[in-house]
Amino acid sequence: MNLTIVLDGLQDDLQAVAELGDERAAQVARRLSDVLGSNLRLKLLDLLSQVAVEVSSKLPSGHVEVRLAGQEPELVFVDAPDEAPPVGEELSARISLRLPESLKLAVERAADREGVSTNAWLIRAIARATETRAAHAGGKRLTGYTRS
Repeated sequence: MNLTIVLDGLQDDLQAVAELGDERAAQVARRLSDVLGSNLRLKLLDLLSQVAVEVSSKLPSGHVEVRLAGQEPELVFVDAPDEAPPVGEELSARISLRLPESLKLAVERAADREGVSTNAWLIRAIARATETRAAHAGGKRLTGYTRS
């Protein structure tokens, strides 16, 4: 998916409208165009994340993720269930975790958006965080993906 083409098109449209006015209007349009580029990219990524969650809720199994390659997003279907513990491990270890109420609510909302339990969401988040550190410790190569 190429968001750059869409954003460039919107910026060109804004410039074309601004050319109908005077030089001040053209300057304002250029400034707005520069500021809006980043904000629109974030809004479009947010929209794609919402699409992924909605599509995932309609699937009988698996889920859809939004992954970034540079600045360009990609929708990816993931068939493997993430909630299952690694082979040979049981979900038996317990941790008491004290969180600020605002963070607890944010975690619950994130879990609801992904259609999983709060516990499953926390297990996945912790697993991703620990895998990322191990991958970065050995070399200079950066790998990974984002998930909404």
